[in-house]
Amino acid sequence: MLITSRANPAIKTIRSLRDRKERDRAGLFFVEGIRLAVEAVQVGADIETLIIAPDLLKSRVALDAVESLRQGGRDATLLEVSPEVFESISHKEGPQGIGAVVRQKWESLTDARIGDELCWVALHEPQDPGNVGTILRTADAAGCGGVILLDHSADPYDPAALRASMGAIFSQRLVRARFEDLLIWKLENDYRLIGTSDRASVDYRSARYHFPLILLMGSEREGLSADQQNGCDMMVSLPMKGRSDSLNLAVATGVMLYEFLARKGD
Repeated sequence: MLITSRANPAIKTIRSLRDRKERDRAGLFFVEGIRLAVEAVQVGADIETLIIAPDLLKSRVALDAVESLRQGGRDATLLEVSPEVFESISHKEGPQGIGAVVRQKWESLTDARIGDELCWVALHEPQDPGNVGTILRTADAAGCGGVILLDHSADPYDPAALRASMGAIFSQRLVRARFEDLLIWKLENDYRLIGTSDRASVDYRSARYHFPLILLMGSEREGLSADQQNGCDMMVSLPMKGRSDSLNLAVATGVMLYEFLARKGD
């Protein structure tokens, strides 16, 4: 049955996932668009509801994904809605007519291990969801295992983070933890913790890195505190040649990850 009312209870529930408190309470998030929704189907994400607007959805790839979900025996509800109803839950201009409500996936720090992957990234209280999403995307590209969000961090399931992740939200493992727990975890597993600061005396290009390791990055405005820097095994700096005294958090993280990748490949 085609849903044509924006006041439909299921639609109101989906719309409520715009709010972080509701996402946290329900343990769910909403993705939309062909790339993210199809990726959710293809990687076997825990989809609770797939929403399509037949009058908007023309992509063959997306239609094949819908059929795959229907035929695959997965326990997901399929909702067909009018264009107007889909627009009421959409975060985008020109919505593509496909979205999914997916269960969040978190794991505990004690269950996380660094295996053959490049490293893990730990972020202390990043405030910009777009930066978090971009870091997820870069971590995936560089071959990282996952991202640890420390203390009061932005939500990786925020719509802005999901868009910026370009699907990496489904491939990167996610952990929430306190900084104090991170220090215990890295000591118990003999991991090296590498931090960055513009005042560090060691240039990131001349440092000697020992794997397995964790890259610790501070918040956009505050960076790493003195206590957090003291908890690192090594602090490195990225040179600033112009008038700027810092890099965007996601850019700096990307620079460090690809330096690690180059070193580990040596």
